[in-house]
Amino acid sequence: MPLPPAPAKRAALLAIDALPATAARARTLAHGRSTARSAPSAPALPAMLERNEPVPEALRQPEVPPTTDFTPPPSAPRPFTRSRPVKRRDAQSAKLFVLDTNVLMHDPMSLFRFEEHDIYLPMIVLEELDSNKKGVTEVARNARQASRTLDAMAAVKGAEITQGLPLSSLGNKEVGGKLFFQTEPLDMTLPQSLPQGKADNQILGVVEALRRRMAPREVVLVSKDINMRIKARALGLAAEDYQNDKTLEDGDLLYAGWMALPHDFWAKHGKSVESWQSGGNTYYRISGPVVPSLHINQFVYLEAPGEPSLYARVTEIRGKTAVLRTLKDYGHTKNAVWGVSARNREQNFALNLLMDPEIDFVTLTGTAGTGKTLMALASGLSQVLDERRYTEIIVTRATVSVGEDIGFLPGTEEEKMGPWMGALDDNLEVLGKTETGAGEWGRAAAQELIRAKIKIKSLNFMRGRTFLNKYVIIDEAQNLTPKQMKTLITRAGPGTKIVCMGNLAQIDTPYLTEGSSGLTFAVDKFMGWPHGGHITLARGERSRLADFASDAL
Repeated sequence: MPLPPAPAKRAALLAIDALPATAARARTLAHGRSTARSAPSAPALPAMLERNEPVPEALRQPEVPPTTDFTPPPSAPRPFTRSRPVKRRDAQSAKLFVLDTNVLMHDPMSLFRFEEHDIYLPMIVLEELDSNKKGVTEVARNARQASRTLDAMAAVKGAEITQGLPLSSLGNKEVGGKLFFQTEPLDMTLPQSLPQGKADNQILGVVEALRRRMAPREVVLVSKDINMRIKARALGLAAEDYQNDKTLEDGDLLYAGWMALPHDFWAKHGKSVESWQSGGNTYYRISGPVVPSLHINQFVYLEAPGEPSLYARVTEIRGKTAVLRTLKDYGHTKNAVWGVSARNREQNFALNLLMDPEIDFVTLTGTAGTGKTLMALASGLSQVLDERRYTEIIVTRATVSVGEDIGFLPGTEEEKMGPWMGALDDNLEVLGKTETGAGEWGRAAAQELIRAKIKIKSLNFMRGRTFLNKYVIIDEAQNLTPKQMKTLITRAGPGTKIVCMGNLAQIDTPYLTEGSSGLTFAVDKFMGWPHGGHITLARGERSRLADFASDAL
């Protein structure tokens, strides 16, 4: 059907004679239905059109005067607006990220971490996912989860793999890119010195082919393998590490849990500070520029010559004011915990957290010999045996060996965990020597009582459990992934306290760094929670040899 001529003026109706007979008949009938009741004697419109008779005014639609601005009627529906803004996709700035297999096995949700950019999966990546999906390890579970996610995206109605699968098809509205699979052979040209059958080199070949095909679009390889990234850069390909799992870019930026007040603190805030006594503690209400940098349960101290010293903990922050509460001095022998006294300022901070019944989660970091395990164990024994606050102590740790694995271990769960709990035995020996007046038989009985209240558990059997009124110690927590850390912390039931300890400089788990460790993840997420606290222990107290080796080696 030929198109009618354009109207002579804006918003004007076309003339009836400009339309074909059938189209004019349908249009006029549509406008005339509402007026048919009021003009029943009007002649039939088709006959009028055939005889070229003028259409009565009752059947004509009034002409709309021309307007410059269109205003929708009040009843018109409002346009749909997104509740959460999504980054606008720009074809020029959107990158194409080629994912290595280890990225998906490290974080199966990494597909949804690239915002508006596209993702490309070579066929060899799917092959490696399939070969690593068997087993009960964390890597195998992640491989299976990644495969299920890919299958769910491909099964969405109307999905075209050749055109790319929208990453938002499973409900992740914050991403705007697409997922592409390798659906055809690519012209891969790599140096002859690289073995063509190796999976890493095949992925590098795919990146090289995509870089030439997609130019000038940026194609980036994302891999957790350091050597693969080095090879990619040597071939002139862009390569990056997977950064989304890192809580901090620099371990030095980790929250320490304590802060030194400026030397002129009393001079600037002395007139505005309010103080009162309650329950044997002194409280200070302060205000000023130092308040925005404080967090709940953060420790502050002031050590300046000629000024009164202050050691306190932040208990309340309201607007521009904060309340500080003085600490119990565990450095004094009368306040010793199971015979253990604090030897430095940070240890006193840690014991105040460990002995506080209102604190449910404590994290301790520090170098070797700072007393993390000893203080946690002494605090647990004091609150289990003396104060009866908890029923027993549960100790667990990540079983990641420093050197070669010694193979399978015989015995029960506790017997298998025995070789991993050498630090626990050493500290129990130290704590047993503190009871000097009990005699040899008394110390032996105390050791048996202590052993009866300490249970050693493996991480492999933690899922689904609930700990009620337990004192849980997680040693070597720096070797845990954020997912494993979440699994352990969520085991806590009513009346349970969890203490996580570790040295971020001694990470033995592959693909974990100081920024992506589960311990760093927990410290950052629990910062400022009213029932959690963290302390970074700075000074080693094991021996002068251990202190020098920790600094010099």
